[in-house]
Formats: sequence, structure tokens, C-alpha cells
Amino acid sequence: MAHERAPQREQPLAADNSGTTSWEFARERLANPETPRTCWIATVRPDGRPHLMPLITFWIDGALHVVAGEGTRKARNLAADGRCVIGMSSTTLPSIDLVVEGRAAQLTDDDAVRQVAEYLNEQNWPLEAKGDKVYGPNAPTAGPPPYTIFRIVPSKVFGLPGMYGMEQAGPEGLPKPTRWEFGGD
Repeated sequence: MAHERAPQREQPLAADNSGTTSWEFARERLANPETPRTCWIATVRPDGRPHLMPLITFWIDGALHVVAGEGTRKARNLAADGRCVIGMSSTTLPSIDLVVEGRAAQLTDDDAVRQVAEYLNEQNWPLEAKGDKVYGPNAPTAGPPPYTIFRIVPSKVFGLPGMYGMEQAGPEGLPKPTRWEFGGD
């Protein structure tokens, strides 16, 4: 599996250029989500219309991973056009809302699929890898098996102060609106 990339560029998004939030802070939230956390994926339908669905994400080795039943609209969309955006909020204070832009690619290497399935087993989702597909109980957002695992390497990530707990922290305690650029799309 690939190694994590550091952002090529970190840019404040606040009008007053009041600073940035570190990538390490954002990355930690991606890698260690609260339970439960809902994420949303926007994909592109074959006719160009957007499609938005909830799903569960996993940060593994520098990328988000999602599991989708082969027949689901999101899986078919990602197989045809990997461009996607994933949004998520945070409930750990100070909260940060994250938006990840990237391109999804289906994991086709049997060993990589097995490694992700083993990781998901450790996260209490008992899946069995069979070639480049995984099987097991379906998650509410994944649809029925067999599942395809998609890896989404970020090209850009946006971090914004989260709505959760905003009233409990003054402006100095909130994450700073930041864009991290990784190259690519």
C-alpha cells in the first residue's frame, strides 16, 4: 500500500488570513473518527447529475476507503467516474468539518483488499476477502455484498470550524478555515 503524502500547499481560507489549522490535526480526525460519525459522498451519475449518499469511511495509509455493494448507485458511479467529494462533521471539541476532494479507484490487488478487510475486521465489521471483493454482513450504507473497496486519495481537503460546540469556544479556540492541496485533480 502507498505511503501518506504531505500537503504540497496549506492555505488559509478566512478573509483576514488569520492562520491555518495543521494538517496533523485534520489527519488525526480523519484517522480516528468519533463513533458514530456520518460521512456523505457526492459522486457523478453517467448523465452528469450529482448523487449524494451517506457512508462509512476509513482512513488507511493516507487515503479514505469506502466499501460499496457492486449494485449500488455510488459503486456504479465510482466505477465509471472516480471523481468524488466526501464531507464529514466532527463532534470532538474543538470540532472541525472536513471536505475531501479526490478520485476513487477500485482496489483490485487481492493482497490490498485482504489488508483492508483485516483492518475492517479489527473495527468490528467482519468481512472476508475473496479475490478483489469482500463479503459479510451488510452495513446500512454499503448495500448488499459482494462489496468493492474504493480508495480515495485526496487532491484537496478543506477544514472549517465545526458547528458542534462552536458556542463553547471563543474564536481563538476554533480550527482555522484551511485548504490543503496535494496535487492531482
